Amino acid sequence: MSIRNNNQGSIVKPGFNPLAAQTTTYAYNLLVWGRNHAGQLGLGNLTYYSSPKQVGSLTNWSVLSIGDEHFCAVKTDGTLWLWGSGSSGQLGLGNRTSYSSPKQVGALTSWSKTFASSNWSFAIKTNGTLWGWGQNGNGELGLNNRTNYSSPKQVGSLTTWSDISAGSDFSVALKTDGTLWAWGVNNFGQLGLSNNYRYSSPKQVGSLTDWSKIACGRPNVSAVKTDGTLWTWGQNIYGELGLGNRTYKSSPTQVGALTTWSTPKRGGYWAATNKTDGTLWSWGANTQGQLGLNNRTSYSSPKQVGSLTTWLNFTCGYRFGFAIVSGNLYSWGVNDFGQLGLGNLTYYSSPKQVGSLATWNTLFVNSFSNSTGILG
Repeated sequence: MSIRNNNQGSIVKPGFNPLAAQTTTYAYNLLVWGRNHAGQLGLGNLTYYSSPKQVGSLTNWSVLSIGDEHFCAVKTDGTLWLWGSGSSGQLGLGNRTSYSSPKQVGALTSWSKTFASSNWSFAIKTNGTLWGWGQNGNGELGLNNRTNYSSPKQVGSLTTWSDISAGSDFSVALKTDGTLWAWGVNNFGQLGLSNNYRYSSPKQVGSLTDWSKIACGRPNVSAVKTDGTLWTWGQNIYGELGLGNRTYKSSPTQVGALTTWSTPKRGGYWAATNKTDGTLWSWGANTQGQLGLNNRTSYSSPKQVGSLTTWLNFTCGYRFGFAIVSGNLYSWGVNDFGQLGLGNLTYYSSPKQVGSLATWNTLFVNSFSNSTGILG
């Protein structure tokens, strides 16, 4: 069983409507490990951990997302909780204070989804409105200004937002009508608008209405359409666009001709996507074995990770990866902060099982993260 209403841990099919699936809410324990210099693990301290630790004793966590130095979470009662670094107001608590244990944002019970980026945060309510707060020096909050905010501010007045992701100082979002929107920094063409202009409010990417799922890396994006095709754009210094070259793209460009791609994820200068047959594919930078291919060679086109056909729940950290296969948890890549959860600081270039439990559920890290969270 897995969460079906979070953009970092969902198992979804092309055409899936995230808002429609929110009628079902699952409750879990929250376990964390890895880097903890800002208290982002929520354990009430600044201690790094190389194996899973439970956050409190509550079992009503439903949605989770992880930024560079902070976590965002929603409980089953629809309340919103944040913790970690608050240096840019990214915790939404009306201040710039850091906290090492979860703090509730206001008293509302209508929060549905979250996305924690580097120093800013987003959340979507059950009514389809989009809210952002934190760092905004490049217009990354989409509020038509460059003012930082320490409490949630609504992005426009629309009630049709369904999903949100963010990279280095830019953001990309989906609406329920299948349109794609982007804003923020655009120096590498990461907004997909065929230019390099910066925007502080949402701009539509093309005119298509068949976008299904999105994932932002540091300065690039992966997206899957309802027909199962995979598209990428932005920076491509390590071949992280999967196009067989290192050419930057300022508009969505199709990766091959396959129509069997399922869920895109992006790490720091690398990417992974599974197919409808359950196979997992990765590409881009591989200096720390983050592609899981048992080597440290970078690739500019997708390469299959092992031979399993049961890769359904996986995610990409900055230079490491995680996957759940039949309830078993696997990790690989850089491990300098113990973020692989293996009880050591050893790097691995192929998947290694974390513990012996076979009851893991849903993973949460993103391209900024050197910390790991899991609902189980």
